[in-house]
Amino acid sequence: MFAFLAAILCFSALGSGQVVHSQNAKGSRFICTAIPIDADPSCPIPAVPLQSSSVQEEDLKNTVIQLRETILHQKETIVDQVGTIKELTSKFSRCESATGESKDGTNTMGDLPRDPSETIDHLGKTMQNLKSRLENLEQQMRANLSGISFPNELRDLLQRRLGVLENQLLKKVTELEEEKTQLYNETAAHRHRTESTLSSLLERITELEKGSSPFKSPEGFKVSLPLRTNYLYGRIKKSLPEMYAFTVCMWLKSSANPGIGTPFSYGVPGQANEIVLIEWGNNPIELLINDKVAQLPLSVRDGQWHHICITWTTRDGLWEAYQDGEKLGSGENLAPWHPIKPGGVIILGQEQDTVGGRFDATQAFVGEITHFNMWDRVLRPIDIMNMANCSSYMPGNIVPWVDNNVEIFGGANKVALEICEDQLLGS
Repeated sequence: MFAFLAAILCFSALGSGQVVHSQNAKGSRFICTAIPIDADPSCPIPAVPLQSSSVQEEDLKNTVIQLRETILHQKETIVDQVGTIKELTSKFSRCESATGESKDGTNTMGDLPRDPSETIDHLGKTMQNLKSRLENLEQQMRANLSGISFPNELRDLLQRRLGVLENQLLKKVTELEEEKTQLYNETAAHRHRTESTLSSLLERITELEKGSSPFKSPEGFKVSLPLRTNYLYGRIKKSLPEMYAFTVCMWLKSSANPGIGTPFSYGVPGQANEIVLIEWGNNPIELLINDKVAQLPLSVRDGQWHHICITWTTRDGLWEAYQDGEKLGSGENLAPWHPIKPGGVIILGQEQDTVGGRFDATQAFVGEITHFNMWDRVLRPIDIMNMANCSSYMPGNIVPWVDNNVEIFGGANKVALEICEDQLLGS
């Protein structure tokens, strides 16, 4: 551009090429003057005074410099805009590859968030960001182009290029929206299939439990421990999670003296007496939590079936004791703020000195146990009453009384029993 303007100033390459000059007394200087193409080169052209010519020449130089700086500035602007367009194109490519499936059909969902809803939100935010960037780019480019006198060919080229890029970006946005919808549908379908499969498995497990149990119902049995020994006991296969409250309920029948022994105990590594219910010797029934003791106002030594429930919460160590649906006692400060530790062993009929072993015959339970259930919360008094009077049955959400969940050892027996059938109550 600079060379082109200089040529206009010095020679009229498209015109006649006439050159005029002026001369003063000190010597001769030639002044280049441009004339139109259709002008008569024979027409006399007035001489330009030297001083006026110098001023015009200086003005022209300044104009040329300003034009050159403008062109360079606009060139830098175009380069920046091209870089922005490349950046947007790169982001679209990354978004496209992050939608979960490659061109060859290979699953790449491992690169996306594990939660499908997070993936869909991520794609939506990405598309919105790209749309905003595109709009800002278009406005900025129009603002830059509006103040520049580009040649028509260059302007048309830029507009065509912007149009192509805009179409490409919009196409990719559309593809991302379609893939987002497809991903959501596939996720919902996968979740539905998973839930259906789990439901089928649970139903099958229930059928197997019923089919493999020799009893009328999975909970229709009792564990009989007729002798005071250190080798008759039952064991619950399921263990406990960490708990901050619990309710344990069971039906007991015993006439042993002195004391019925230990209906159940729960020991964990480092604390064999994490939870223990025991009546030892002539002492009253005691509840131990983390080896701390509370005496319970219960009496079940008459050889009759009794429904027993114990509730406890780590908040202030509050406890309650129920017999046959009635609350007979309560207290506090029993191992307060101590969470029940997980991963231990529940034993029916023996007190543990080590986890799962070292039983003492003098502390063994003599009698029968059924419907031993455990929850990780404090049950309502109405729920306890309904279980005690057989108006409803609630299996424990942590430990349910199920045939396949109870093992017996040392000669202990499992015997069929429907505790809530009228003819068996009181037997």
